[in-house]
Amino acid sequence: MFPVSHVVVLGAGELGSAAARALAAAGGVRRVTLVDDAVDVARGKALDIRQAGAVEPADAEVGATGDLAAVVGAAAVVLGDRHGRGEWAGDEGLMLLGRVRALNPRALVVCAGPAQLTLVERAVAEHGADRRRLVGSAPEAARAGAIALLCLEAGCAPRDVSLALLGRPPADAFVPWADASIAGRRVEDVVSPPALSRLDARLARLWPAGPTALAAAACRVVRLALSGGPGTACLFAVPDHESGLAGPGAALPVPFAPAGLRVAMPTLTARDRVRLDRVLAR
Repeated sequence: MFPVSHVVVLGAGELGSAAARALAAAGGVRRVTLVDDAVDVARGKALDIRQAGAVEPADAEVGATGDLAAVVGAAAVVLGDRHGRGEWAGDEGLMLLGRVRALNPRALVVCAGPAQLTLVERAVAEHGADRRRLVGSAPEAARAGAIALLCLEAGCAPRDVSLALLGRPPADAFVPWADASIAGRRVEDVVSPPALSRLDARLARLWPAGPTALAAAACRVVRLALSGGPGTACLFAVPDHESGLAGPGAALPVPFAPAGLRVAMPTLTARDRVRLDRVLAR
């Protein structure tokens, strides 16, 4: 279980500031710090979050700095986007992850951007990052979109739906409908095959989600990790051999428990397993 206290958001761009706002309002976090080289912008956005407390209640203390050393002692670090420069990515993002790991090897690092799967893969493969402490949360935002589409089709509430999103969005992501359920009933017993085919055709359009949805997904992942679960999120993760998978990273279901994070596969039909194996073989 990760200690509940301090969460650092790297980047005060649109996504980073949205993540800081979501974390401050969600509860369970005592302090949120925005880190960006554009310190004045980061401080202004932190001030906006504090001043919005009357409308969006926030118990967390929200601050900002340009010093990466703020990650020391943090329970979790969210990788967002820099002000005016977009998502952390490429060699620059990889170097940043290395610095974060050196300063705080025990923190959970959540890459919130939709283009950060490669960053997660490279950090594990090239720098030996702990795959149980480095994930990407963007697939959880897409999963929420898939749930919303299913609810419109089936006339149900999101809380009644259980489904996973697997693969590599946008083109190679899919929902294993055989494992999905609505209020305990199999989705395939509630929704017709033509309707499921329509939903499959719309999945790619859910990618990428907007900053608010991406921030909400990152916030959910951080809160599940801080609380030790129980709960499962669909995340960019690099599987290990114990999961029964091998290959690069992909959107996979990751359960949260006091012992930490570990990829756990749902029950897949032979067709869905072949689809996933093909994605992981690329």
